[in-house]
Amino acid sequence: MALSPLFRPLSFDELPGWSLDRPARAFEAFRRSAFHVVAKGYRTGALGVAAEAFSDAFEAARAGVAPDPRRFFERCFVPCRVSPEPKADGFVTGFYEPVAEACRIRTGPFRYPLYARPADLVDVDAQNRPAEMEPACRFGRATPSGIVDYFDRAAIERGALEGRGLEIAWLSDPVDLFFIHVQGAARLEMNDGETVRVTYAAKSGHPFTGPGAVLRDFGEIPADAITMQSIRRWLRSNPGRRDEILQRNRSFIFFREAPVDDPALGPVAAAKVPLTPGRSIAVDRELHTFGTPFFIDAPSLKAFDSASFRRLMIAQDTGSAIVGAARGDLFAGSGDAAGEIAGVVRHPADFYALLPRTLVESAALAGHVAR
Repeated sequence: MALSPLFRPLSFDELPGWSLDRPARAFEAFRRSAFHVVAKGYRTGALGVAAEAFSDAFEAARAGVAPDPRRFFERCFVPCRVSPEPKADGFVTGFYEPVAEACRIRTGPFRYPLYARPADLVDVDAQNRPAEMEPACRFGRATPSGIVDYFDRAAIERGALEGRGLEIAWLSDPVDLFFIHVQGAARLEMNDGETVRVTYAAKSGHPFTGPGAVLRDFGEIPADAITMQSIRRWLRSNPGRRDEILQRNRSFIFFREAPVDDPALGPVAAAKVPLTPGRSIAVDRELHTFGTPFFIDAPSLKAFDSASFRRLMIAQDTGSAIVGAARGDLFAGSGDAAGEIAGVVRHPADFYALLPRTLVESAALAGHVAR
């Protein structure tokens, strides 16, 4: 597969803010991916960044802690400007891992359940997808007469799954529960003192509809004022319309339990390694290859540390709303403080992929990129 012409090689001196970044934690994140691929490699994305081209860099990362992380990346990689598709600009949003109080049983105010994956939820692909089902749908419900659409959010919240014993835990706040669905993971502080993590297991298969877009279209919140915080405020101020708004998102997420091995790290995400706060990024998995370092230049974004955001990030997650070559979701961490950061990240950004030096040199010789 040829390397996409969307990548334009540059020098590290041309990366705005590269000399000011401190990429030690980005190296740690990259090293986690380096150890994961020993057991199972990553799939090459459609833009042609061959997963096997990372072999030398991964081997060097596994060898030990880099005495100079910046020099490690400069030695192993070539920065390449990622050109957005026509009529599109580079853009970043933020995500985080919520922390919420929960209970193992339904009691008192704890009456809103997180569900495990049901047995009748089946994977759908081109081979078994019914003709009437949306082509993008990846899940359906197995019935004696064949696969049909799974229950949507409204049906499940009305009780479609009750009595199956699928409840992992119960929460007291339906708005918190909804945003756990949006983030796809959470840490639960159980009322018995236990801390557990839940992570994404599957979804209903219906398309995602964000409440921000719904409230914008209803004229409830101006487009330029939509943040996670403003959405939460509106929902708490209008409890009688909460279900009306949230159930327009027919997508429903199912979870599984996972250990909290290192409280400083986030959940294990799509790249099968724990996310590193401020250094892991979700990208379009169809286009990009997990493990790719991306230098993100978003000068108007100052929510992370009050300085312009110019950081090296590692591609270690994906999401259905992350579509495009220059589109990313920045992992802010866990808990309320991280949520405050993630909730306001909606910024233009320039993307620079750090591609393995051997890959870029081979592509240049083949005429696929400018030398």
